[in-house]
Amino acid sequence: MDAETFELFRSAVRRFVDERLIPAEDRVEEEDAVPPEIVVQIKEMGLFGLSIPEEHGGLGLTMAEEAAIIRELCRASLSFRSVIGTTVGIGSQGIMIDGTDAQKREWLPRLASGEAISSFALTEPEAGSDAGSLRTTAVREGGGYRINGTKRYITNAPRASVFTLMARTDFEAKGGAGISAFLVPADTPGITLGKPDRKMGQKGSVTCDVILEDVVVPASALIGGVEGQGFKTAMKVLDRGRIHMGAVALGMMDRLIEMSTRYAAERRQFGKPIGEQQLVQAMLADMKCDQLTSEALVERVAARFDAGRSSQLEAAALKYVATEAVGRVADRAVQIHGGAGYMAEYKVERFFRDVRLLRIYEGTSQIQQTIIAKQMLKGVA
Repeated sequence: MDAETFELFRSAVRRFVDERLIPAEDRVEEEDAVPPEIVVQIKEMGLFGLSIPEEHGGLGLTMAEEAAIIRELCRASLSFRSVIGTTVGIGSQGIMIDGTDAQKREWLPRLASGEAISSFALTEPEAGSDAGSLRTTAVREGGGYRINGTKRYITNAPRASVFTLMARTDFEAKGGAGISAFLVPADTPGITLGKPDRKMGQKGSVTCDVILEDVVVPASALIGGVEGQGFKTAMKVLDRGRIHMGAVALGMMDRLIEMSTRYAAERRQFGKPIGEQQLVQAMLADMKCDQLTSEALVERVAARFDAGRSSQLEAAALKYVATEAVGRVADRAVQIHGGAGYMAEYKVERFFRDVRLLRIYEGTSQIQQTIIAKQMLKGVA
């Protein structure tokens, strides 16, 4: 996408956020659902196809361009981004990187248009950060596989048309070596969904258990047609996902800082705006520094990724720094608003709860720390 066209697209997304998404935030909070008409508009804008190449019906954005659009989108409630998140991420990228030509033809155009929504089914009751310990099984049977197991906290499961599902095909191999990835249509017999999860924040995003009981899929459902590659497929898309999450955090920082700066300029105590109080100024300054640091990292790591350079350490550092930073920014936003910050009317308490999840999913902060340190030590070795 040339620079002028991209800026037009970015401006259109910003207007969409300001005119449609932000005004709908209270409705999403009350109904715990993104309005269907907004989902339709998200499809019409092409947001499901951000990361899918044009040849398959998507926009084919670079990582830097995707990050810029996600930053704009995440100035609104993070629940709106959750509608597209699993499709833009591993739902499409797993197929792009390791899928067969037939799998690409079947799924990528539908995912790009939003006709199909993908959901990533990895986490289980006994497998989260230790993804290599998952227990869902896929046993060869005739010309396909019989899958049994339970997946937990699966984002977009109730919306999904297809699951990118991880299951163990080799029961002798240890850790991730025996894990394979499958494309499983959501209407396949034997799939049932648990009740929707009640969460601390991000109302409007939908997660639940996915139970698989004797789910039979053809061999063509195996991503790439190769067993034992599922864990590797997931790892290949993690760098892009972590840069994406850095942009998510940055967008919410933009919104929180905007709200807090305006409130500090307008709210008066002791006969003057609270923004003239030095300790309030200190909090605003800290928020800005966190924002600028995260912005610099997003731009640097996205450019490195687009240049085809190894980015595992840098992407983990970005995800760690930005998601921890937005937690601090949200905390200071509540503090600047004082008593009002604790009230739902002002939204900052809502965003305080929403951003807490960013430090957990897509790899906890502690997992990012171990990745960073291991890469450092590998470099010395």
